[in-house]
Formats: sequence, C-alpha cells, structure tokens
Amino acid sequence: MLLYVVTYDIPSNRRRRRVAALLEGYGRRVQWSVFECVLPSPLFAELKGRLRRRVNLEEDSIRFYVVSGHTLGQVEVWGGVPVATLPGSTIV
Repeated sequence: MLLYVVTYDIPSNRRRRRVAALLEGYGRRVQWSVFECVLPSPLFAELKGRLRRRVNLEEDSIRFYVVSGHTLGQVEVWGGVPVATLPGSTIV
C-alpha cells in the first residue's frame, strides 16, 4: 500500500461536492481540497476511474501525489491532523 495525496481545484459546486464525497470513501480530508488515501494499487486505480467520470478536465484540476514508505518520514505537518501512516510503518 502507498499513501496517495489527492488535491483538486474544481469551480463547479456540484462537481466539487461529488468529488469530495467520493474521496471521503477512500481516505481522509486533511484540508478543504486535499485528501490522504492509504490504498493498494488496484483500489487507487478504481478511485481514479471513478473520479474521471465526475470531473470536467477542461475546467477542473486534480493532482495525485504518491508518498512511499521510504519518503513518508520526510513529510512535515504543521498543525491540523498528523500525516496518515502506512500499515506496518512508524513515524518518528
């Protein structure tokens, strides 16, 4: 499993609500338009497919950042919720 950070900028309220609702089923919201999702690769592929059907790429922007177990310890969080952890990993 990997940690995927999903961010979006969607001007349509309806599409933005639909994207947020979908992402809440796969991870946790850490900022208004940022979600952290700890997923196996097949589930991440499923998420991307479902997201693709909900956005208009001429108006919307979605970004996916992959954080591996190797780089997870380098993530800095100032305030808010702590970074998600991968199964079997420890953040020091």
